[in-house]
Amino acid sequence: MSGPTAGLVLFVACSAAASGCGGGTQSSTSAGDRRAHELRRRAAVPARPGPLRARVQTVLSSPVQLPAAAILPGGRLLAMGGLDSTDVSASSIVEVVGSQERTIGQLPQPIHDAAAVTLGRRAYVFGGGTGESGSDSITAVDSAGGATPAGLLPVPASDVGAAVIGRTAYVVGGYTGSAPLRTIVAFRPGGGARVVGRLPVALRYAAVAAVNGRLLIAGGTSGVTAQRAVYSFDPTAGTVTHIGDLPRALTHAAGASLNGSFYVIGGRSDSDTGQSSFIRAVDPRTGRVYSAGRLPQPLSDAAAVDDGFRIYVVGGRDTSGVRGEVLVLEPAG
Repeated sequence: MSGPTAGLVLFVACSAAASGCGGGTQSSTSAGDRRAHELRRRAAVPARPGPLRARVQTVLSSPVQLPAAAILPGGRLLAMGGLDSTDVSASSIVEVVGSQERTIGQLPQPIHDAAAVTLGRRAYVFGGGTGESGSDSITAVDSAGGATPAGLLPVPASDVGAAVIGRTAYVVGGYTGSAPLRTIVAFRPGGGARVVGRLPVALRYAAVAAVNGRLLIAGGTSGVTAQRAVYSFDPTAGTVTHIGDLPRALTHAAGASLNGSFYVIGGRSDSDTGQSSFIRAVDPRTGRVYSAGRLPQPLSDAAAVDDGFRIYVVGGRDTSGVRGEVLVLEPAG
């Protein structure tokens, strides 16, 4: 059971309010304020997604594919679980700060194909593969590496993606061990997990991120076939909209958000050796897809997470095997 985990996405929402004046100038002043607000809003959103430049931050002592990744307050990157170079599931919680790494704890069981997000001051790990079946566990991980049960998914699920909107985590698609899933599950600490939406097709290994209050979902595998579709999920309405298509079918890619754009990183075709080095950027307003840079090497099965300024890409796999690099993707400008 293998697939990308999509890691944590943090986003900043900006708002502005215009106030009018009394008397005969109210209409024109209000219109002027609205126009100024609209101009500021448009200026804050790039005309098109910007390209990213990749560099290697460090190389992990143990290569890993399919980890779950999250960033805790203070910029501490966590890589949790995954498959090692012998395709054995791991339970380690590894903290990466700069070029330094250390193991700070253990998950309750070895897993791969899980997804992670940050809510408050903790990371939350959802599902994952435990051999030939999926896990329904939701595990909270604190800054000291302590791992405690935090809830259960509606059904066991590996091969999932996850992202945060507001104070809610959303877990997308997956695989129970016998059946693929088309569900979107919402979770809040202390509030349980519930199904809040459904994809048009069952989907595993999709790239997932949150952008401007919407959940963006790209590629993945439906049945045994890699997909091109890009979907947008509106959590308020509970609806999923097909907004665009990737240039080619792609699965096992990582997803992340930066500067109001959705980035689809690496991935592969239906072939285990069909890795891609491309970084694609999706405009969430139009669904249009742009070329946004290249990775140092073709890569699938990595985790991606951003801190609001840059995207971290952890581990993965290329045609030669499992990788241990932690890459940093930063705006090229």
